[in-house]
Amino acid sequence: MDTVWTPASWQQRPAAQQPEYPDSEALQSVLANLAQLPPLVTSWEVEDLKSQLAAASRGEKFVLQGGDCCERFDECTSDIIVSKLKILLQMALILVHGSRRQVIRLGRFGGQYAKPRSSDTEIRDGVSLPAFRGDLINGAEFLPQVRTPDPERLIRGYGKAALTINFIRALGTGGFADLHHPQQWNLRFASNTPQEGRYQGTVARILDAIEFVETILGESISELGTAAFYTSHEGLLLWYEQAQTRQVPRRPGFYNLSTHFPWIGDRTRMLDGAHVEYFRGIANPIGVKLGPSITPRELLHLIEKLNPANEPGRLTLIHRFGVDRIDACLPPLIEAVQQAERIVLWCCDPMHGNAELTETGVKTRRFDNILGELDRAFAIHRRLGTWLGGVHFELSGEDVTECIGGARGLGAQGLSQAYRSLVDPRLNYEQALEMALLIADRIKP
Repeated sequence: MDTVWTPASWQQRPAAQQPEYPDSEALQSVLANLAQLPPLVTSWEVEDLKSQLAAASRGEKFVLQGGDCCERFDECTSDIIVSKLKILLQMALILVHGSRRQVIRLGRFGGQYAKPRSSDTEIRDGVSLPAFRGDLINGAEFLPQVRTPDPERLIRGYGKAALTINFIRALGTGGFADLHHPQQWNLRFASNTPQEGRYQGTVARILDAIEFVETILGESISELGTAAFYTSHEGLLLWYEQAQTRQVPRRPGFYNLSTHFPWIGDRTRMLDGAHVEYFRGIANPIGVKLGPSITPRELLHLIEKLNPANEPGRLTLIHRFGVDRIDACLPPLIEAVQQAERIVLWCCDPMHGNAELTETGVKTRRFDNILGELDRAFAIHRRLGTWLGGVHFELSGEDVTECIGGARGLGAQGLSQAYRSLVDPRLNYEQALEMALLIADRIKP
């Protein structure tokens, strides 16, 4: 039997992937401060996203979720934030044109500062220190004072998230995302790429369509001048999530107001664990990552805990099996959910199941494997009569070299040119745009 839920009831459950803070009093002081700060998002934004995700689960919209594997505090700059928005705007434009559906832009930003790790410690030259878990918890430099979890980083993370979200909100409503001028979304290093010609052709057709409709109407379509962006991050560090969880006037329940859409990772989705306990009580739309180890029976129990009312838009299932395992893993899950008549939004994360190491020990992913898992996902859902309503990418608007392949044929030897991620490899601008073009071909009505 579940206990009575409170924002702190997770503390009575086994909590995976949580850091050990050496000074508990300092942690509690920071959390008390954090709980008094203004929310980063609003409950009506959260509810608006939930209604849109409900539409996506019915096949009426499509979700594009993308951004950094792990945000860095020192990358909270206008240029980097604008680059993230530009690639999401370009990808969304291509998907709208291809699918003839509205696209929900869901960024992995404004809070993606913590990451799960396979080991609690890292050993170098016989020295063991806590693993780097993201800027929200500790620093990447291999020094004892840097790797020790520091609760003051929670306040810094809140501040960086606030700056990012406010800037993105201003850009989205202030004309930056105006569909009348999509040429301003171009990035300086994007010219003469294999995808640029096809993208510009799509833009030209859209602008012609807008001009035609506005000529018929005799006026400009003002709705095309703005674009809504929603934030998401893995709700990993439960102390941080709890501190921003609160009740709001004229709405029942509790909202996590650090983000619009938090998700549970594949490593922390245990039925009796702290993360599931925390997530079951918040009113936000939520996601759960599903890896190869989950069984249909476990998934149904998880759905029952997280969405007992079968509320549309509440629960997104993000599968991430890898190209070699999706055919065996995904169909039994879909069939179980169908038979139980549960309402979910299916989303594919083709990144996390396709990581590998090069001969020199560099972590990377192959473009062809990422696309291959997406192809299999679309085919499986189509065969079983379900709608794959979204995709989830780790990507960068920068010209990084972290994933192998793509139209330019980046090889393992080229990864060192601009490998900047401290955790997981991301698609670069060119690869992300190519991926959007290929997805658009697969979701045409």
